[in-house]
Amino acid sequence: MNDDLPPNPALLPAGLRDLLPPEAETEASAVEALMTVFAAHGYQRVKPPLLEFEDSLLAGSGVAVADQTFRLMDPDSQRMMGLRADTTPQVARIATTRLGGAPRPLRLSYAGQCLRVRGNQLDPDRQIAQAGVELIGHDSPEADAETVIVAAEALAAVGLTRVSFDLTLPMLVPSLLDDAGLSGPDRVALSRALDRKDAAAVSRHGGALAPVLTELLLAAGPADRALAALAGALAERVAATVAAIRTASPEIRLTVDPVEFRGFRYETGVSVTVYAPGRHEELGRGGRYICGDNEPATGLTLYPDAILRVAPPRQARPRVFVPFGSDRAAVAELRAGGFATVAALAVAADNTAEANRLGCSHILRDGKAALLHTEG
Repeated sequence: MNDDLPPNPALLPAGLRDLLPPEAETEASAVEALMTVFAAHGYQRVKPPLLEFEDSLLAGSGVAVADQTFRLMDPDSQRMMGLRADTTPQVARIATTRLGGAPRPLRLSYAGQCLRVRGNQLDPDRQIAQAGVELIGHDSPEADAETVIVAAEALAAVGLTRVSFDLTLPMLVPSLLDDAGLSGPDRVALSRALDRKDAAAVSRHGGALAPVLTELLLAAGPADRALAALAGALAERVAATVAAIRTASPEIRLTVDPVEFRGFRYETGVSVTVYAPGRHEELGRGGRYICGDNEPATGLTLYPDAILRVAPPRQARPRVFVPFGSDRAAVAELRAGGFATVAALAVAADNTAEANRLGCSHILRDGKAALLHTEG
């Protein structure tokens, strides 16, 4: 390696990448399709800043993402700031401060970019797009169900109709481990075994808890079978949530995983992870949490980057080459009809060749868009 060579200007830090045409426009249109569904269900859009003071950004549920948050000094105030790693804590701050007096339940939506300190094996990207909903001020199975129903409709709007919503109880396993007094290496080993769904390792490390944890582990799957293996108030809440979802949208595919407890650690009740069939990558994640000091809330965040990797390809806007001096009214009509018009800035020697060079699929001829291969 020659240290005298200047760095490649296209080289970006690990986990960061440029999004080029047409993918950038595809992502933007997909996000707006999701947001349109959210708005149709009464979720009003908010736009938190990318940076906040550290003490407010990492307060409340923000504590859960502290280790994934980039920090920097504000040269103006000389206070530490954080660059958001997740949008939900910011929406919770807005709900408890700027919108503290707004009627409840409060329905808010958002879309934007987040930056995390590190990626993971399944998703090495550190800059992550999010689009989601938060329902604040109501604690009920119907509220839990609504976020799932809205997310399912939003995913259908981008062509994903065969997704699975995996309901989880993130507080169940930690509470069982706490009650059993498990800590240190034993707890780490057992948690890893549960995370990997390794029944043999759960049996080895579980001690007196092994039979219960193994039964819960094996119960994961279709909602009815999993609910039969659960008991207590948590199971009743999951069952009520499942019933509420099925009443409104019986076509939604539901599974229950009693021992799943990964993700952000601010969930306090029924949570959900969204998957595409046959894929391990998460399309979304959410669940119940405490907003501010004691206000009940639930929400669901979708990940547009992951969604676009499994969704049917979105049709790119067709590009039509407009020869120099063309009728402006005809060009405006093409744009109104869904075309992207690429106008020549000077007379071209060969309009067809210029249209091909600029990546156009059509050319304006006789006031209409004609496919390039029809030019004679």
